[in-house]
Amino acid sequence: MITAFGGSSVDGTAYLDVVAVAQHAPTWLDAAVSFWSTYGLAVFPLLAVLGWWLARRGGDAAAVRALAVPVVAVVAYGVDALTKLAVREDRPCQSLRVKTLETCPAPGDWSFPSNHAAIAAAAAVALLFVSRRLGAVAAVAALAMAVSRVWVGVHYPHDVLAGVLVGALVAVTAMLALRRWSRSLARWIGSGRLGRLLSAT
Repeated sequence: MITAFGGSSVDGTAYLDVVAVAQHAPTWLDAAVSFWSTYGLAVFPLLAVLGWWLARRGGDAAAVRALAVPVVAVVAYGVDALTKLAVREDRPCQSLRVKTLETCPAPGDWSFPSNHAAIAAAAAVALLFVSRRLGAVAAVAALAMAVSRVWVGVHYPHDVLAGVLVGALVAVTAMLALRRWSRSLARWIGSGRLGRLLSAT
């Protein structure tokens, strides 16, 4: 039998406070936050594509770093998903039985850490290695994503904080390693059919 960790003792009170605020917030605000919580991750691939488009002007190594952004986000998701399986924390909306803006996920859809927060943070940090401006925009978007997941009721605050930490650590580790090998990878990619991805000309 699978036993699940209950995270309400960590910051359950803070979670309830946020959910209560959400229940009394203007309808337009709840709708906007819910929309972002559900669809906001789509912004990060768009920023990654823009980052790649701009990075091609900076040379092959810069383009390789830009191409790595979505790969880093996928790796962060994998690490986060494995952590979920190891911890098996019930969703707060299951443990505390409160009314939430978003439908509570089914039992077995674990809460810690937040996948959304991990993916967003990984993309944002990776983009910082490509463009400070795009990285800053992505960082704000990632913060908004983390907050929205608590606002709609599907995560505790510590879930999203852990997700951000996982995503950021994966991204920093991967991008620092890539910085060392980016020129070699650029030569390898440039010698094949994918070489057009590296050059703006």
